[in-house]
Amino acid sequence: MSTLSDEQLLQELERRFKDNKESLNQLQKLTRELKEVNSKLEESEAMKTHFISNITNEIINPFAAILGLSRNILDVQKEDWDKVISMVHLIHSEAFHLDFQLKNIFSAAKLEAGEWMPEIMNVDMGELIDSLLDSFRYEAEKKQLSLEKEIETPGSTVEGFYFPTDAEKLKTALSNLLSNAVKFSYDKGRVVVKAWKQEAFLYISVTDFGAGVSEKNKKIIFDRFKRLDTGINSINRGHGLGLSVNKAIIDLLDGSIELESSPGQQTTFTIKLPAGQASDMVDSTASDGNEFLFDSDSDEVF
Repeated sequence: MSTLSDEQLLQELERRFKDNKESLNQLQKLTRELKEVNSKLEESEAMKTHFISNITNEIINPFAAILGLSRNILDVQKEDWDKVISMVHLIHSEAFHLDFQLKNIFSAAKLEAGEWMPEIMNVDMGELIDSLLDSFRYEAEKKQLSLEKEIETPGSTVEGFYFPTDAEKLKTALSNLLSNAVKFSYDKGRVVVKAWKQEAFLYISVTDFGAGVSEKNKKIIFDRFKRLDTGINSINRGHGLGLSVNKAIIDLLDGSIELESSPGQQTTFTIKLPAGQASDMVDSTASDGNEFLFDSDSDEVF
């Protein structure tokens, strides 16, 4: 059995000390990473709890308002039609917001479950945008907003502007953008929806001339469960789901969405979509590709 010289012994001790130091550093690094993961999990759970609380209010409050207003209408005297009309307007507004929120919740659930696949059809973009603007007409009138459409028709065709994509998903994404545009616009302003085709891509932008988005909020605007305005006295409805749903929908359609904003001046969201693949085409043509959950031709509620 050979004995180690003093120099060899020192070298061996130094090596073992170095190995122990590296192991300690790795352990400290792993501990920091675990703390970060744990912190993110706690934040995620807190946000989800807050999110559930928000959507509960978004559903219960409109239902309560609709029930209360309907009951009041039953008590109105026949000659007091002005009061009836006023309450009917409020019922429409509450039902509109409820319908809008439920669509986003159902869309998010389908996206999370991987059950929402593209259904490509030839979509009349002019008709789709007209239908979209018409659905927000009453909400815009309450703020005296002008809703404007700009269509750049490809070439010199007169039969319409058709593009192969998923009408339902595109309209859901545009509805979220238009909802935000109306919500954050200044009174008596305007909102512009513009569509054009460049090469093989469809571009649709939604521009409002309102509050704008700060640089800080630009970084979280597409995050699930987060809202830009989280103050307790916030007048803005919604649960922070809309733009994250948009991002997921646009990704599903192999597109992209960009934001340009100058705080206090204007905000523009621009969607860019490639033409849908022929293999995914549904044998039909869509005008607007979306219906309200509460179908006017049916008594059923889905």
